[in-house]
Amino acid sequence: MNSATVRNLLVRGMLAGLGAGVLALIVAYFLGEPNVDSAIGFEESHAPAHEHEVELVSRSLQSTAGLATGVLIYGVAFGGIAALAYCFALGRVGRFGPRATALLLSGAALLAVYVVPFLKYPANPPSVGDPDTIGKRTTLYFLMMVLSVLLAVAAVIVGKRLAPKLGNWHATVVAVLGFVLVIGLAYEFLPVVNEVPGDFPATLLWRFRLSALAMQITLWAGFGLVFGELAERLLHPKPATLSAGTAVAAPH
Repeated sequence: MNSATVRNLLVRGMLAGLGAGVLALIVAYFLGEPNVDSAIGFEESHAPAHEHEVELVSRSLQSTAGLATGVLIYGVAFGGIAALAYCFALGRVGRFGPRATALLLSGAALLAVYVVPFLKYPANPPSVGDPDTIGKRTTLYFLMMVLSVLLAVAAVIVGKRLAPKLGNWHATVVAVLGFVLVIGLAYEFLPVVNEVPGDFPATLLWRFRLSALAMQITLWAGFGLVFGELAERLLHPKPATLSAGTAVAAPH
C-alpha cells in the first residue's frame, strides 16, 4: 500500500469518525444527558446547604456545545487512528474485503478498547466516586485498556501462527480462550473500585451505564459501516460506465 493510498484512507477515516461522532452525539444527548441531569440532581440534594460551588461553565453549555465539541473531536481523532490500524490490518487478518475488514476491525476495537475495560471499571455518573481517588481510578482504567489491546494483538498473532498446524477454526478458538483466560486473571488481581453511595438509585446507575455503552457501540459501528464503504470505493472502484447516448465505434 503506497503512501498516497494511506493518506487517502487516513482522510476517509477522519471523515468517517466525524460522521460516527454525529451519530454518537445524538445517542449521548438523548440517552445519556437526562441521566447525567438526574445524577447531578441527586448530588445537589445530598450536598450540605452551605456548600455552593461557583459554576464556571453552565450546565446547558456543557450538555450542548461542550458535549458536541468533545464527541466530534474524539470521533475525528479515533477515526484517524483506526484508519492507520486498518492500513496495517488489511490483508493480514484473513481474506476479507475492505468492508468486512473495516467491520471486523471496528468490532475488535470496540471489544478491546471499551467493552473489556468497561466490564471491570464501568462508567459512573456524577456524584459517584471519591474525588480524591480519581487519579487512581483513571490509571487503573487505562491500564486495563492497554492490557486488553495488547492481549488482543497477541491473540491475533498467536492465532495466525497456530493456523497452519491446527487449522483456522481451532487456532481461533485457542487464541480466544487464551485472551479470555488472561483477561479473567486481570479482572481477578487488579484492584476493585466500588464507590457507589449506598442510597444512589440502582436504576439510574444502570441506565447511565447502558447509555454510555450504547454511545460507544453507535460510534464504532457507525465508523465501521461508513469507513468500510469509503474504503471499498477507494480500493475497489467500479469501472466507469458509458452514458446511454455514447456510441462506441467498432474496429474495422
